[in-house]
Amino acid sequence: MYSLLHLFHSTVRYFVLIFLLILIVRSLMGWMSKKEYTKMDDKVSLWLFILTHTQLMIGLILFFVSPLVIFSGASMKDSVARYWLVEHNSMMLIAIVLISIARISIKKIADSVAKHRRLFILNTIALVIILVAISMSGRGFFSLPA
Repeated sequence: MYSLLHLFHSTVRYFVLIFLLILIVRSLMGWMSKKEYTKMDDKVSLWLFILTHTQLMIGLILFFVSPLVIFSGASMKDSVARYWLVEHNSMMLIAIVLISIARISIKKIADSVAKHRRLFILNTIALVIILVAISMSGRGFFSLPA
């Protein structure tokens, strides 16, 4: 079960990154061109929201069944164990919170340009955090679990 969940978690990240990049590009173009916020913009934002929360749920399950997560005081001395126990989870949770805030907060904004700007800024910060977290794992961006 662990291997299947891990493979699914590692595969879903590509969809998260693709939708995140699409949303960032669309929101930047909408912001700079002062375009209307369309249904397609809303759908991309919604799918990103769904994918990130799916990724979070799978990640939470993996957190408790993973052999890499070791719950002991010695974990903080081991950089690999510390990464999977604390750093990966913290960075990804911050990124998901930013993506969620972006999605939820645009509902209250009437101005399309302001929606695009909010989506661009928060999702770009989330993307940077995600890329840093992936690079810190030592696995690289294009690896699937063994």
